[in-house]
Amino acid sequence: MAKKDRTTDAAQDKDREKWMARFQVRLAMQPGVDRAIVLQAVKEVTAHCAETGEHPRTAFGDPDAYAVQVAAQLVPEDRAARARRKNAVVDAFDSVRDAVGKIGGL
Repeated sequence: MAKKDRTTDAAQDKDREKWMARFQVRLAMQPGVDRAIVLQAVKEVTAHCAETGEHPRTAFGDPDAYAVQVAAQLVPEDRAARARRKNAVVDAFDSVRDAVGKIGGL
C-alpha cells in the first residue's frame, strides 16, 4: 500500500509541476508581463496551495485562463496596450522580412 501512495503522490507532484510550468509560460507571454509579475503570481499560487493543500487546477482552474486573468489584474492597461502595439509592429516587420526573403530566394 505504501508504494501505491508514493506513486500517487509522485504523479500528483508531477501534475502540479506541469500546471505551474504551463501557468508561468502562459503568463510570461501576456502583453506587459515582466519577470516580477510572474514571480509574484507564482509565489501567490504556491502559498495558496501550500496553505490549503489544494491542487492549483482545483484552486485556479485552467492554467492558460488563469494566466490571462492574472495578467489583467496585475498589468496596468496602458502598459499592456503598449506591449500589444510593440508586438504588432514586430509581427508586421517579421512578415515583411519573410516576404522579402521569399522574393529574394526566387
